[in-house]
Amino acid sequence: MTKGRPRTKFRKLDGILLLDKPRGPSSNQALQRARHLFRAEKGGHTGSLDPLATGLLPLCFGEATKIAGGLLGARKAYDAVARLGQVTDTDDAEGQLLRERPVPPLDIATIDAALAGLTGRILQRPPIYSALKRGGEPLYAKARRGEDVEVEPREVDVHEFSLLSAADLVDAAEGVAPGDILRLRVECGSGTYVRSLVRDLGEALGCGAHVLELRRLWIDPFRNPRMWTFAELEALAARGESSLEACLLPLESGMDAWPRVEVDAAAAARLSHGQGTGDVAGMQGEVAIFGPDGRALGLGTRDGAGGLRPRRLFSWACAQPGDAGTRPAR
Repeated sequence: MTKGRPRTKFRKLDGILLLDKPRGPSSNQALQRARHLFRAEKGGHTGSLDPLATGLLPLCFGEATKIAGGLLGARKAYDAVARLGQVTDTDDAEGQLLRERPVPPLDIATIDAALAGLTGRILQRPPIYSALKRGGEPLYAKARRGEDVEVEPREVDVHEFSLLSAADLVDAAEGVAPGDILRLRVECGSGTYVRSLVRDLGEALGCGAHVLELRRLWIDPFRNPRMWTFAELEALAARGESSLEACLLPLESGMDAWPRVEVDAAAAARLSHGQGTGDVAGMQGEVAIFGPDGRALGLGTRDGAGGLRPRRLFSWACAQPGDAGTRPAR
């Protein structure tokens, strides 16, 4: 009888990994592979990348999963390659071809005008093959069963939708080389589908389009990320777990999405017991709470009167039965 791989012995591990996701696996498959490599007991990803997409996928381990939701809504940037003249059911190269249309003669001014029409606060219809849920089930599951899927348009923010290169297309128009390819840069807010942007760009140009390649460049607050490939991570793991763990960023690196509030030891003690504290200046809303030693304690909510209440604290900031105050830092 052939023995399978030994079961992973998971452990408590806190931190953020900036993974350079390869093309092929889903975001969850990439997460599980990384989680087993690090032997992390708990993990989550911050915003899905399609299997076709590559690039930055922040993974949160342990207590960092408590701030993953804030990273989901962060601003992001992508490079995309659009194939004009072909429409697919998924709006990318992994879908079934629905129709082909000739690509009309295009110049840079025409393309830029179409891109400008899809920039700003716009209404966008998400792809029917998406992870959006209806009735508790992802839309892609309904679409794969052949069900009719109606997707309502919704408002999204597209901060930049610009042309990096149209050399293949312009050359083809001049009879130099075949190719109906546009290389694009997208900077957008939460909930924006690059596949939908490219689909709508193709319609604006009168020929249809789908995403051929997609790479996420950055996501706030990681504007200049040092990303790690699986090959690099596996090489480090072979040298020992301490080398592998050096790739992890501390929790604090992911907390720039919230206004920072610093509290003294007495306030930290009250928060650790689930109690509110006052005299915290600033605008109301969700905030990142830091203790007197500069260590992150978790997330809280500040009201208009300057009151601060805990919302989701990290384990080391939570009082245990019998504690008089906050737990010591680990």
